[in-house]
Amino acid sequence: QVQLVESGGGLVQPGGSLRLSCAASGSIRSITTMGWYRQAPGKQRELVATITSEGSANYAHSMKDRFTISRDNAKNTVYLQMNSLKPEDTAVYYCYARIMRTWVFDDYWGQGTQVTVSS
Repeated sequence: QVQLVESGGGLVQPGGSLRLSCAASGSIRSITTMGWYRQAPGKQRELVATITSEGSANYAHSMKDRFTISRDNAKNTVYLQMNSLKPEDTAVYYCYARIMRTWVFDDYWGQGTQVTVSS
């Protein structure tokens, strides 16, 4: 079994910051890409950012200047530093990881953490 456990969501005022964390645990042989997606009410899930095991990051265009993704491979943990938050950033943020348990890579998702940006 593999679990992705997110933390760090909450309520923040516009212009504020939050840091999300996601730790993968369980029977893990290797992890390639980790990342974050988000889903706002009434909208489709969208990419926020991804990062490879080598540290190569990819961002959605609208978040590139405000969000920073990072990763600790030794801890199987991915982070998302979110600055200058806007009300439109309000969404459930989901952690993603592509994990090898035996000899095949599969996609895994966390349960989601709510981020609300409001005054």
